Amino acid sequence: MTKPKAGILYNDAKPAAKRSSETLSQWFQQQGWEVCVAPNWGGILGYAKPDSPICLTQVDSLAPAGFDSSMQFAVVLGGDGTVLAAARQLAPKGIPLLAVNTGHLGFLTETYLSHLEEAAEAAIAGDYTLDRRSMLLAQVYRDNQLRWEVLSLNEMVLHREPLTSMCHFEVTIGQHSPLDVAADGVILATPTGSTAYALSAGGPVLTPRVPVLQLIPICPHSMASRALVFEDSEEVWISPVTPQPLVLVVDGNAGCYIMPEDQIRVVRAPYWTDLMRLQRPEFFRIMREKLGWGLPHASKPTSVELP
Repeated sequence: MTKPKAGILYNDAKPAAKRSSETLSQWFQQQGWEVCVAPNWGGILGYAKPDSPICLTQVDSLAPAGFDSSMQFAVVLGGDGTVLAAARQLAPKGIPLLAVNTGHLGFLTETYLSHLEEAAEAAIAGDYTLDRRSMLLAQVYRDNQLRWEVLSLNEMVLHREPLTSMCHFEVTIGQHSPLDVAADGVILATPTGSTAYALSAGGPVLTPRVPVLQLIPICPHSMASRALVFEDSEEVWISPVTPQPLVLVVDGNAGCYIMPEDQIRVVRAPYWTDLMRLQRPEFFRIMREKLGWGLPHASKPTSVELP
């Protein structure tokens, strides 16, 4: 009889995450499960440099050894960055993620280390629901040749390095007329990414299941240049209209240098990230707990009786 299989991805820069991965691996084995354990560094891609040959890693080839479609779920030990890297690795394999927070904000995580065994018990019992999140596929082309591609759960950001300064971009969304954007950079974000960099740049908050993407100029030169929300079925092409090299950063931990002759294609990815929820997903509750959104006023005026 084939044993059920689970995975563990951990942030190897966090000692607590590494220790917990070892403890959890032993626990799974005691329950009669096969378990695969790996650090999450495989989901953090290096930069493709301007003077290097094409540095293309296929998006469906990042999963660690043993992490395949037969795996029922994977426990992710780390913060939001670890979850983002794990999503890039495991979404093509269709492996759900149980994210356990060992970081700070933990917007994407479901539980904490103090509840690790309790969460694992619920997972093997099937006592969870799946919170499905859309992703982006960003591809860089030069001379009509694909030179780099990456999956993104949050956002892709195109900007100038090392100093922030005005850049010009031509953006084409679907069959619409091209947009000319003058700004320090541009962000293209999923609904999941609407509470990340996009929120800090002035974009709207989107509930996770809305089938849209958003384009946000960073510090735009025109007051009329604001965030744009559009259907996620639209294909997006971005061309830098500036003589200096730019940098494309994806989810804060993967990137590629962009030359003036490069073009960037962005589409909704054919893969999804399934986040395991041990309690009913409630986006507004998470917004309240993590970002302080919608909290009641600390003090309210009270009626005063006049003499």
